[in-house]
Amino acid sequence: MQITITGHHVEITDGIREAVNNKLAKLNNHFPDIQNVDVIVTVEKNCQIAEANTHFLGKDFSAKASNEELYKSIAEMSNKLTTLLQRQKELVKAHPHQKPATADTELDLLDEDDEQLLAANQ
Repeated sequence: MQITITGHHVEITDGIREAVNNKLAKLNNHFPDIQNVDVIVTVEKNCQIAEANTHFLGKDFSAKASNEELYKSIAEMSNKLTTLLQRQKELVKAHPHQKPATADTELDLLDEDDEQLLAANQ
């Protein structure tokens, strides 16, 4: 899984990068289909904002958290994203899937002329 980290009004330090990677590494274990996650870290006055965007099972997901401390907002954002993805995964599992068509249904579609041809060839 590729994690892209972008900073708005903040320099992305090794500590921030490590915190984001540690929190989002758990996603790869639970949701191996995720290819990439885009994380945006923003600082506005006294508010630290962490936002993550990803694509999973045909849909786009976004989680955003804000706190006075950046590392707390990263943890909250990670928890929110995990919850969103887990809900989607459960919805997909709960949805009944169609059974594939079998050969019996194809035989039902044959008319009398086709049945006579099949009987003559055998």
